[in-house]
Amino acid sequence: MNPCPVYEQGKGILFLFFICVRGKTSECWQIFTGRNVARLCCVSSQDGGETWSELTDLTEGVIGEQVRRWATFAVGPGHGIQLQSGRLIIPAYAYFVRCRLCCLPLPWLTKPHAFTFYSDDRGESWHVGKIIRKLKTVECEVAEIEGQGSERILYCNARTSQGHRAEAISKDAGLDFEKANLCQQLVEPPHGCQGSVVSFAAPKRSLQLEGGSTRDGKEALLLPDWTNCSSVDGSVNRVWLVYSHPTSRKERVDLGTFLNQSPGGASGWSRPWVIHRGPSGYSDLACCESEHLFGCLFECGVHSECEEIAFCWFTMADLLKNVNCTEENPTGYSGGDTE
Repeated sequence: MNPCPVYEQGKGILFLFFICVRGKTSECWQIFTGRNVARLCCVSSQDGGETWSELTDLTEGVIGEQVRRWATFAVGPGHGIQLQSGRLIIPAYAYFVRCRLCCLPLPWLTKPHAFTFYSDDRGESWHVGKIIRKLKTVECEVAEIEGQGSERILYCNARTSQGHRAEAISKDAGLDFEKANLCQQLVEPPHGCQGSVVSFAAPKRSLQLEGGSTRDGKEALLLPDWTNCSSVDGSVNRVWLVYSHPTSRKERVDLGTFLNQSPGGASGWSRPWVIHRGPSGYSDLACCESEHLFGCLFECGVHSECEEIAFCWFTMADLLKNVNCTEENPTGYSGGDTE
């Protein structure tokens, strides 16, 4: 359950984290009883996923005794990342049992908080970071962005049941996060939904679009003035964010992508560009910066959001064109391929 891969570039190892749950024990039962039965598991591949190692149960060795204070926990789902420093990050969340009476938990005081598992030795050993405080947060993803000057900070975008997404940042690469805040620009349906976020290098002054009349057969798309959006200290943001999530606050429908050109300052999310109309659920983004290309794997359907899993790709130019063209194309999808 909850697959969450991360790729270690130095050794070329792909780690796949997930949880195993004994029998058919539900998350609700674990929260009500305060008895965790989830296990933190991992397999790895050194040949791009063609073959995999034996399963390793990391629960006792990584989480240790503190797992006794968790009603249950999970990783992802989605993807982990490797920071520029080399640190590997796996997003996770746990339901913390705050109080017990006669050895039984008080379920209304058992609250979820997101955090990360991390490794500084290329996946040889893993550790548990501190929780995101203040808000109740569950499924999350993280991305590395820039703060003041050239400072690298870790951005976390998490699911809540409070009508909006939670955002938090860490200045120590995921060891600890500042208090989370609700982002008014990113809505959640009732009970929330998982979402995905990736960071990427901001594009240069022009990108190429097909169908032009220039000598190479392409048309240059000049980016408007907002390409030089500045952070709080006035420096140019060289790292942007893309986020995917259902766009309705009422139900899981109309999966959209959002662009943030100033992630280090106040929330600067664009209007959504809907890449799938109709029932939509969980999603996961990937970025190929060298090709200015994005991919999105997502749940969708006709009658419910989890009838099938689809994949679409879109270019940087598609994204830049559509997140701002709200009159001619009001959050409509006009590029890329869907399978």
